[in-house]
Amino acid sequence: MYKILKKEELNSQVTLMEVQAPLIAKKCLAGQFIILRVNELGERIPLTVADYNRETGTVTIIFQKIGKTTSQLGMLNQGDCILDFVGPLGIATHVDGAKKIAVIGGGVGCAIAYPQAKAFHDAGADVTLIAGFRSKDIVILENEMKAASSSFHIVTDDGTYGDKGLVTNKLEELILAGEKFDEVIAIGPLVMMKFVCLLTKKYEIPTMVSMNPVMIDGTGMCGCCRLTVGGKVKFACVDGPDFDGHLVNFDEAIQRSSMYKNEERQAMDRLNHSCNLLKGAK
Repeated sequence: MYKILKKEELNSQVTLMEVQAPLIAKKCLAGQFIILRVNELGERIPLTVADYNRETGTVTIIFQKIGKTTSQLGMLNQGDCILDFVGPLGIATHVDGAKKIAVIGGGVGCAIAYPQAKAFHDAGADVTLIAGFRSKDIVILENEMKAASSSFHIVTDDGTYGDKGLVTNKLEELILAGEKFDEVIAIGPLVMMKFVCLLTKKYEIPTMVSMNPVMIDGTGMCGCCRLTVGGKVKFACVDGPDFDGHLVNFDEAIQRSSMYKNEERQAMDRLNHSCNLLKGAK
């Protein structure tokens, strides 16, 4: 059992939890992830390590309450326990030798962009961080991202905060202004990462993306997290989660990401029904 030491609602849908997991905290690095199970009847889901503290033995996760399991996780409070919390899994982000990096985060993907930007920044790289959100009310981790970058930009779709537009607009603006990035890191919705990669390919800038497909065992045995990268099948859990964005077949990944929409909706309906019954019993 893994105790929740801290819970913070970053916005109406996104929650931060600090979990007591000393063995994982001792070894995890930026870019890696854990797989958790809320209870003995629950499914296994992957969540990126948003932060860690080796001294206190804690691991921070940030998640969006979008499906049954993340909704159940969000119902837990400080002092409650998570049944399974396994990791670190995946290959850590390579930061050695980086000089000038642009890190692009979209929405809750900023929870993954932040630790990667921090790792590059701590390694001495000049980090430009661009964070994109739909609107001001869902902005998360602003102060943390500022501290993890040399240059920080927020863009919103509706213009309610920062610059109005998309992350690709800001990135191209910086490139045209003369910024010379050695590498771009893009993390967020699949469509966002696809268009970031189309832009950087145009300007011949190496680009890495963090992929988060459906995953079960996290060891490469189940095959659920398969992707096509450079015409070859790769598994996000053991070959990634970071991949060369110019080689990822995003159209296939986007199609696979919607395979279980009906099942996910049914699971949420059952969860909501159970919660309503419990409320009625009170």
